[in-house]
Amino acid sequence: MDTPLLVLASNSPRRRQLLGWLGLPFSTTSADIDETPAAGEKPVDYVLRLAVEKSRVCARFAPFGGIVLAADTTVTDGDQIIGKPLDLDDARKILNKLRNRTHMVHTAIVLTIPSRGISVTELCSTAVKMRAYTQEEITAYIATGDPLDKAGAYAIQNEDFHPVSKISGCYASVMGLPLCHLERSLRKLGFGSRNSVPFRCQRELAYTCPIYRKVLSGENVG
Repeated sequence: MDTPLLVLASNSPRRRQLLGWLGLPFSTTSADIDETPAAGEKPVDYVLRLAVEKSRVCARFAPFGGIVLAADTTVTDGDQIIGKPLDLDDARKILNKLRNRTHMVHTAIVLTIPSRGISVTELCSTAVKMRAYTQEEITAYIATGDPLDKAGAYAIQNEDFHPVSKISGCYASVMGLPLCHLERSLRKLGFGSRNSVPFRCQRELAYTCPIYRKVLSGENVG
C-alpha cells in the first residue's frame, strides 16, 4: 500500500508531536479560520464544523493523491464551549470553574483527499476530571503563559501543573489528536495498517488506554 502524503492543517506543536508517533511523513500548514461559535451551536456541532472548515481552506496545499488532516479540539462544561482564555485573568476564572470537577473534551478530525473528492470524519469525546489544585498553583501556572493558547486554559501534559486527576477515554485526544481514530480513518481510506500506533501512544504518554481495541475494531466509543 502506498504511503499517504499527509498535510497537517495545524501549527500546534502538540499535534505535530502526536502525528510524528504514527511514523508517516507529513508537512504542516496553518488553518486560519474564524472560530467564533454560531448562536445556539452545540459543542459537538461546533468542533466538527471547525475541523471541516480547516480541511476546506487547506485543501489546496495537498499534493495530488495526498491527504489533508484537520483537527479541532474544544473543552465543554455541559453545553458551554470553553475556548482559549482572553488573558491571564480569564485563564484564572476558567481554571477555577473547572477545578475539582469533570468536563468533556471533544476532538474532531477530518481526513480529506482533495484530488479524489473524498473525506472521513471522526469525533472523539473524553471525560476529564480536574484535581483540586490550589490558588497558589493556579497563580504559578498562569505566570508561565502556558494557558493562553489552550482551550480550557490548561495542557493535560503539563508536568509542573498536572491539572488532571482522571480521564475516561483517549488521552491523546485531550492533547488534540486521537491517534487510534486517525489510524482507523487511514484504514478506511485504504492506506494499510500501522499496528504499533496504540502501543507507541500509550508508551509515550505513560497511559493505559481503555478504549483503543474498541476504536480500532470500529466501535463507536470515545
